[in-house]
Amino acid sequence: MNNVILVLNAGSSSIKFGIFATGVGDDTLTPGYRGQIANIGRHAHFEVTRIHHDTDEKLVDTELLVADHEAALQALLAWFQEHATHLNFIAVGHRVVHGGTIFSTPVSIDAKVLEMLEALVPLAPLHQPHNIAAIKAFSRIDAEVLQVACFDTAFHRSMPAVAQSFALPRTLTAEGVRPYGFHGLSYEHIASVLPNDQKSGTEDRVIVAHLGHGASLCAMIGRRSVATTMTFTPLDGLPMSTRCGSIDPGVLLYLMNEKGWTPDIVSDLLHNKSGLLGMSGVSGDMRELLASNDPHSAEAVDLFVYRVVREIGSLAAAAGGLDMLVFTGGIGEHSNIIREQICQPLSWLGVQIDSSANAAGKSQISRQDSLVSVRVIPADEELVIAKHAYAMAQSITRRK
Repeated sequence: MNNVILVLNAGSSSIKFGIFATGVGDDTLTPGYRGQIANIGRHAHFEVTRIHHDTDEKLVDTELLVADHEAALQALLAWFQEHATHLNFIAVGHRVVHGGTIFSTPVSIDAKVLEMLEALVPLAPLHQPHNIAAIKAFSRIDAEVLQVACFDTAFHRSMPAVAQSFALPRTLTAEGVRPYGFHGLSYEHIASVLPNDQKSGTEDRVIVAHLGHGASLCAMIGRRSVATTMTFTPLDGLPMSTRCGSIDPGVLLYLMNEKGWTPDIVSDLLHNKSGLLGMSGVSGDMRELLASNDPHSAEAVDLFVYRVVREIGSLAAAAGGLDMLVFTGGIGEHSNIIREQICQPLSWLGVQIDSSANAAGKSQISRQDSLVSVRVIPADEELVIAKHAYAMAQSITRRK
């Protein structure tokens, strides 16, 4: 029987999962399976891929009838009980979007913690309820297995106080209206695997560009967050696939006062109809925009690049300079065109990109004479969660 960690990332209608085998006598975790159940409550789609050293093997790719998250988890566990009987789940790690000011590290979940997570729902109403639903569902299925919450906001709790404040009355700040930052699990993984800059021997001042369906930037000093582009919600900062990014609050007042838009209509605009999709009128997928001949697609790409470049300048100022720039996320890892367009205007910061290395998808894409090391590092949030869950399971075992 092999001890494994189950990682769950629950969305409104999906559960993404990963299974990691624990090492023998050390802290090594090896990915074994990854997959998802999508479109829960409708025509759900179930995928399971087995991870091998040299290749991946698709084991399941089928439709599934599940009404809710609990039924989806039951189906998932039933499949593994039937087809992978050698697995013993010793802990479940959950991606939880919001930890507020309370949680700066992962935590084992009990009734009190669950109550605290529910109190944070108003800060992340589009994400937190689904994270909690998966926790509750698994508890009903197997109450004995350790569950661990890992927070997308926690990595940014190291930011200085001035970076965790809005210019609003202190009463609102005390109520929780303040910058939190997100994508923290991705940034934590990048920080844990950052290579040393071969030339200077330091990676003290690093900006990580997590560019994907959701997009943000994070400045680190000594691998700790000091500034980030997302603030109170994942709406802020860079324009994204369908999210607007930073916008003058006066625009929202105008839409409500002059056009009579309700908060729900405004929310739908900001979350689902803006960003690359809204500006292009074609798609929120960067790949489709780059392949399109529509001039509006080009304008949407140009705006995205412009905003990334401008925010890198802002974060470089917050960090006091720049030694390394890292690209990650779907766009950051796979679009050499976007990486090139972002790096070209940053020569004033000392960024010099090697176009050949970039086009070839190398991990280091800066030139030898570049003052800033430019890297491409794949994000692995699931591994971060698995490590935290495993460490907590080991800690509990040692205390017994």
